[in-house]
Amino acid sequence: MAIQDIYPTALRLLGRPVLVVGGGPVATRRAKGLLDAGARVTVVAPVASAGLEELADAGLLTWEQRPYRTSDVDGAWFVQTATGDPAVDSRVSADAEAQRVWCVNASDHEASAAWTPAVAVVDDVQIAVNAGGDPRRAMALRDAVATALETGDLPLRRRRISKDGATTTGSVALVGGGPGDTGLITVRGRRLLGQADVVVADRLGPRELLNELAPDVRVIEVGKTPGHHPVPQAEINRILVDEALAGRRVVRLKGGDPYVLGRGGEEAEFCRQHGVEVEVVSGVTSAISVPAAAGIPVTHRGLAKGFSVVTGHEELSEVPARADHTIVLLMGVGQLRESAAALAGAGLPQDTPVGIVENGYLPNQRVTIGTLGSIADQAEASGVANPAVIVIGDVVRVSPFAPSHFKTADYSTTTPNRPRTSNTRVLTP
Repeated sequence: MAIQDIYPTALRLLGRPVLVVGGGPVATRRAKGLLDAGARVTVVAPVASAGLEELADAGLLTWEQRPYRTSDVDGAWFVQTATGDPAVDSRVSADAEAQRVWCVNASDHEASAAWTPAVAVVDDVQIAVNAGGDPRRAMALRDAVATALETGDLPLRRRRISKDGATTTGSVALVGGGPGDTGLITVRGRRLLGQADVVVADRLGPRELLNELAPDVRVIEVGKTPGHHPVPQAEINRILVDEALAGRRVVRLKGGDPYVLGRGGEEAEFCRQHGVEVEVVSGVTSAISVPAAAGIPVTHRGLAKGFSVVTGHEELSEVPARADHTIVLLMGVGQLRESAAALAGAGLPQDTPVGIVENGYLPNQRVTIGTLGSIADQAEASGVANPAVIVIGDVVRVSPFAPSHFKTADYSTTTPNRPRTSNTRVLTP
């Protein structure tokens, strides 16, 4: 393995004098980067780019409109050559070396006393990559690392407390983790999870991501099951606020979306009432995604133009009892028989298709399809259990798991909104 005579470091140039020799595109980029670092920049060049002229006119840097002189290096903390003329760049580099001033020679990286890395900034983290003097290789690596930080594949957690040891107020992020597959959490959610000091986790959602957390990240389990809430909602609210007020970054990791039957609104309101910054990160709600895992769209041309999401049979009296209006039942396995009876009593035909998707997107996903009149018996016989999403309506016909006699000519993407005919809706249970 080759050993490079490079010692990586970072310069703090705030308020320090810096010299840029050259006025072209490279000089312009370097001058802007040095200004971003807070340096006092002087550009020496007979001709300058429009960008450099604008910066000079705005008083952000000084432009000396003339050729380079050896004395220009006097008093500089750092020098960047970018004239495009190797002879001039070499002369500047030699003058800087004589005065023991770090100099980047844009014309000859091998002869340069310092190299400018490819740089990216993610939050307050600065990534600087040197790649053996190959700038394109360095940029590719920089971009890969930045993307990994943005997506949460690399951690962004702060590990060092403030210099005076003072405790600052933390924050809370309500993150929707999607239906359970780790690939269905949003990029923002994954990134915040990588920054978390504390994760308050539900029973559902992308649980495998918890195994990727650093060992010192604390996981507080608050998962609920139907009829069993070991950690009451009021206690969950208190945990979020207490951990944030202790100066920690808290992620409330939920299944689905925190604002779709997830009580996220209550948690956000409680945090704000107690002066805690809160961010809501939407997730892929199971009400739509889990049916999709079984090939069931909640709307489909010619079959359904709308849908309702409910959690129990009590709300069913408020939704349209029509096969062309999709009903999605969450947490409804325990009351499936009562829900089916309620819909039948409201006028929904007994032969209306019903699909149940258990453990959507997970390896043990299972799909059960029947009719409003048969589904309760089918579910009981096969041991259907939560987590499961129940879909009621003609859209179930589209599923590749539906039996052949469920298929109908009523839906088509080539003849949208084709009128439905009664003779195509007769089903055999």
